[in-house]
Amino acid sequence: MKRRDVLKSFGSGMVAATSLAVGGKALAAKPEFKWKMVTTWPKNFPVLGTNANYLAKTIEEMSGGRIRIKVYGANELVPAFEAFDAVSRGTVEMGHGAPYYWKGKSETAQFFSAIPFGMTAQEVNGWLYYGGGLALWEELYDRFNLVPMATGNTGVQMAGWFRKDINSVDDLKGLKMRIPGLGGEVLSRAGGTPVSMPGGEIFTSLQSGAIDATEWIGPYNDLAFGLYKAAKNYYYPGWHEPGSTLETFVNKQTFESLPKDLQAIVKHACKDASMDMISEFSAKNNAALDTLVNKHQVSVKALPDDVLKKLHWLSNEVVQDIVDRDAFSQKVYASYSSFQQQAIKWSDVSEYAYMRARGLGA
Repeated sequence: MKRRDVLKSFGSGMVAATSLAVGGKALAAKPEFKWKMVTTWPKNFPVLGTNANYLAKTIEEMSGGRIRIKVYGANELVPAFEAFDAVSRGTVEMGHGAPYYWKGKSETAQFFSAIPFGMTAQEVNGWLYYGGGLALWEELYDRFNLVPMATGNTGVQMAGWFRKDINSVDDLKGLKMRIPGLGGEVLSRAGGTPVSMPGGEIFTSLQSGAIDATEWIGPYNDLAFGLYKAAKNYYYPGWHEPGSTLETFVNKQTFESLPKDLQAIVKHACKDASMDMISEFSAKNNAALDTLVNKHQVSVKALPDDVLKKLHWLSNEVVQDIVDRDAFSQKVYASYSSFQQQAIKWSDVSEYAYMRARGLGA
């Protein structure tokens, strides 16, 4: 048996393939790919950073080692908020982040992550996979030479950490808060000052007083960041992010260079990572909340109804303004809101009704 190397250069990240000569006939080995993934999260940060690691490992295992991915945390290879451009240009093959970070590229991108007072994780997944949402997302990202895939969801978040009490809408005026996406614009219209910053900068900014408040995700991640050391008022519910979709985005030429079976593997691995993320949050948030309250004396408080009503009204205004000035945003939101109205009808007689019934016996 004779062996020779055959070099290929079909796509970004492809490495040498081999073929074997058996009985005078060449049997071509399947090509292998080595990719880099840049993330917007601190290296190995619980759930978000580790989900990127999980995704890379899953793709490697499902592909039998034909795709190997090295994961880089924020600032290891590129700054957190430059991941989108790095993948778009083809500097690296894959990124892991959240669509609302790219509102500077397209305001519509925010609709694929979280809309204030919008759909929950379960509802938004229904829209993405069975309501046309994913096709619209792909249409948008195609402008940037990217292929997007949903890769996780936080579920309903907390409203955030505040250095002072929030008793009325007036308490939001002058408030400097780390809050990205559409929620940040809503806060601005309520009189506050939204600040967008990577997760790795939040604790020091809150501790130093550079910001007065911050939202991050929920108890498990917030505990890991030590945010309770900088503020003790922990408010709910997460009106701004009721079911935040996280994403993987792949350079379009890189993705299309893959054989069809590997393209399918990448897509299905992202779905698997999505289930893993929401399951981990569901498993760990409650224990973390218990630790925050009973060990670190955090005060867990509900935002007043009048504050939530005002934020809801402003949220509708913010979304409508985006829709009015951009035709594609109008197309996406028409699809989203139509699906949400149907989802609400079902949720009212299923999830909501059951939660109420369960509470009657508590």
